[in-house]
Amino acid sequence: MTDQHAFFHQLHQLTRYLSKALNDKLAVHGIYSSQWTILYRLKQIDRCTQAELAHYLGVEAPTITRTLARLESFGWIERSPGKDKREKVVSLTDKALQAFPEWVQSVREFEAEMLKDVSEDQQKSTLETVHIIMNRLNN
Repeated sequence: MTDQHAFFHQLHQLTRYLSKALNDKLAVHGIYSSQWTILYRLKQIDRCTQAELAHYLGVEAPTITRTLARLESFGWIERSPGKDKREKVVSLTDKALQAFPEWVQSVREFEAEMLKDVSEDQQKSTLETVHIIMNRLNN
């Protein structure tokens, strides 16, 4: 039987190291991995509320509000009124859409480097494990 604590400790360490390394890769674009996650998600789904982003990322409302304010100050996102006064709908700006191909290229290069010695079977198995854990967390 595997050491469960060691398994989760290594996962936690991996996410920290990946975030730091991705931050280094994205520094040339003036963005951080936490910002990239938001920009990428908005590109995927076009627009959503701040609350939906916070839920997707598993962060508290003040955290997402601060990060969005920073992205907005750079001109990469815009927030517009939602269904009521409290709701804000977030979307990418044209400026972000123009920069997006450069950002995604840097991320793809980083990901390719990280996975260069990892087989497709290993990637698939790891992804299946991550999905099982994520589903358990979201239930």
